[in-house]
Amino acid sequence: MSWRSVAVREFNTNIFDLWDNQWFLLTCGDFASKRFNSMTVSWGSLGIMWNKPFAQVVVRPTRYTFEFMEKFDFFTLCAFDRQYRKALQLIGSYSGRHGDKIARAGLTPVAAQCVAAPCFAEARLVLECRKIFWQDFDPAHFLDASIAANYAKKDYHRIYFGEVLNIGEKIAVE
Repeated sequence: MSWRSVAVREFNTNIFDLWDNQWFLLTCGDFASKRFNSMTVSWGSLGIMWNKPFAQVVVRPTRYTFEFMEKFDFFTLCAFDRQYRKALQLIGSYSGRHGDKIARAGLTPVAAQCVAAPCFAEARLVLECRKIFWQDFDPAHFLDASIAANYAKKDYHRIYFGEVLNIGEKIAVE
């Protein structure tokens, strides 16, 4: 297997399937210093904002990854083939505060092409992003009352927009 860069504005995929069925690993921090954390995410979006391609992710302040999102400027979103579903479930279920969940999941962090945050050798798709905006969810702005059911503990997400700087796809080498 080998990697190829995809022109960001030419990237074409089923976005709903990526978020809802395939999930992503959100990783923030610095690969070189081995200071980073990952969490599984299935809520977010991709699009254009302020004339920039962006990825939007949400992180609860109770998550260990939140600390990294606050300290570091870059993050990656990595998508994996179905065979890695258990690894993503494990990473989404355990905190990096309590041990090396990435090693436990059997994934291999590697340097990204253009950001400090790592990606993973096993990923089939990598989006490399630079944070450009954040804001806390305000429940007073929920127009659909059913949304509040996602926040029984009142631990409202912080939303982050990251400008997509690079996209890499794994390709088979013949």
